Amino acid sequence: MKIFLSFYIFFLFFSNSFAIEKLENAHAISMHGIPKYNADFKHFNYVNFDAPKGGSIKLHQIGSFDTLNNFILKGSPVVNLSQVHDSLLIQSFDEPFTMYGLVAESISVPEDRSWVIFKIRKEAKFHDGNPIRVEDVIWTLNTLKEKGHPFFKFYYGNVKTAEKISDNEVKFIFQGERNLELPLIIGQMKILSKKYWEDKFEDILLENPVGSGPYRVKNFKAGRTIEFERVDDYWGKNLSVNKGRFNFQKVIIEYFRDATVALEAFKSGDYDFRQENQAKRWANAYNFNAIENGHVKKESVKHEIPTGMQGFFINTRKEIFKDRVVRKALNYAFDFEWTNKILFFDQYKRTSSFFSNSDLASSDLPSKEELELLDSFKNQLPNEIFNTIYENPINNGSGDVRKNLRIADKLLYDAGWIIKDGKRINKETGMPLKFTILLVSPEFERIALPYARNLKKIGIEAKVRTVDSAQYERRLESFSFDMTVISLGQSLSPGNEQRDFWNSTSATINGSRNYSGVSSPAVDFLIDKIIAAKNREDLISATKALDRFLLFGYYVVPHWHIQNFRIAYWDKFGQPKIKPKYDLGIDTWWYDSKRVKLLETVIK
Repeated sequence: MKIFLSFYIFFLFFSNSFAIEKLENAHAISMHGIPKYNADFKHFNYVNFDAPKGGSIKLHQIGSFDTLNNFILKGSPVVNLSQVHDSLLIQSFDEPFTMYGLVAESISVPEDRSWVIFKIRKEAKFHDGNPIRVEDVIWTLNTLKEKGHPFFKFYYGNVKTAEKISDNEVKFIFQGERNLELPLIIGQMKILSKKYWEDKFEDILLENPVGSGPYRVKNFKAGRTIEFERVDDYWGKNLSVNKGRFNFQKVIIEYFRDATVALEAFKSGDYDFRQENQAKRWANAYNFNAIENGHVKKESVKHEIPTGMQGFFINTRKEIFKDRVVRKALNYAFDFEWTNKILFFDQYKRTSSFFSNSDLASSDLPSKEELELLDSFKNQLPNEIFNTIYENPINNGSGDVRKNLRIADKLLYDAGWIIKDGKRINKETGMPLKFTILLVSPEFERIALPYARNLKKIGIEAKVRTVDSAQYERRLESFSFDMTVISLGQSLSPGNEQRDFWNSTSATINGSRNYSGVSSPAVDFLIDKIIAAKNREDLISATKALDRFLLFGYYVVPHWHIQNFRIAYWDKFGQPKIKPKYDLGIDTWWYDSKRVKLLETVIK
């Protein structure tokens, strides 16, 4: 579920000017307000209703895979399985958080959203021809919570029961404090065939799984390639939410171990589309003939997706990192300005919030509402949270960081870490301050190694170690690292997933995303307040308070962010005129046979 987890970032920013209303047999549900599209809508605005079907698109992925089961902790799952399995509801990507019926024909909820009833479409079926039944829905929930990836235990933790109330109606009853998001969250759940999965759910899966979505797995070679084919008799192909989408007959994904080799393969036309995540490559590597001749398109596509937090995440389970002052000092050794100027061609902005680029990011001093939440924990929290605006250290871009290293040195000295024989040690225990920065991509070595050199100047020994993707996943799952690079996406409507990120319980459960080991009653309290927020204002206040705690806890040395998709693709495809705000929208593209013929003629 690593890839699936990685995509919960497209949610609410509406104010609370709308009341939450009771819904009966509704076609859609919004977090606040009313859905953009009415019950009779024909298709989403960001698709081409008449897009032709057929052709293929070849994509790439770095790493490897050894399972087609992305619902459990074991193994490294292949990407793109989300289009094999349908969910009860599907999200539109030109609204912050509205879900429309997919497997579910209709939705009913009371005003307090303490339960939800989904009516299952009679035509909904799995790829083997069996109908999607209420029993499959109930079995899926119970199995995900009991045997699935640890994420599900947190995400569906407030779902008390699922009950069959008729042959095609299922009712989910919620527990705990009020949580307006739960009907939408449970609607995102992929529905699994009990008949197919019951005896193999906990297994590493190396066969084509039975799903219910627009694509099925046609064939694969573990670790190397996978081919998905469009299901011609897909039960949902005529639904309004699917019109103009899933246009490629085949989606092929090639796996590469090395990013440089992958780029060269793209230049040679071995695959069609790539999304670039490295600034240096974006600036320097896209100057080959096919770009100059217009055969390959290079575009920067702006989006409105919150950028979350990427950074060096510090594992506070390690003894040397238990003191927040030590963690604070580590930030002063990172030279973002030089990194951005020399390595990134000034393409990025420094991140200073776990909820960056959204109205949830803390700024200025705490508001009255935030203080009311934080005051009950005042004796447990650092004074900085109450009287200081969080700011990252700033350098001049020359590479000279002596001023900030002196600040780091003083922080460490005051925390009981002295220099002896050029090494930073604890003056009471003699423990050296040394650790390893764990990486999965060699490309990050050019960021981590200069950081390690700066740390060495203040007596800290930081080694940089790059491992393969399988080992990296295992070490993350068991928290067997000191410091590592994590990119943690956030939504415009944070909720249950925050328990997986920061809750005290998740800090002790292997496979959770509480990478830093955050464990605090104050954080648990704030997460509960976020989940139980009765309106947008309450949500913002609680989230900003959580943001301040995390920032002043110095659990991360923040990196950077950008609000654009950087993409390159061979000129084979058509695209809708309108682009979705909260997604790249590849599933709305189509294979343009005229462009392909022209391209083949020119290349030959």
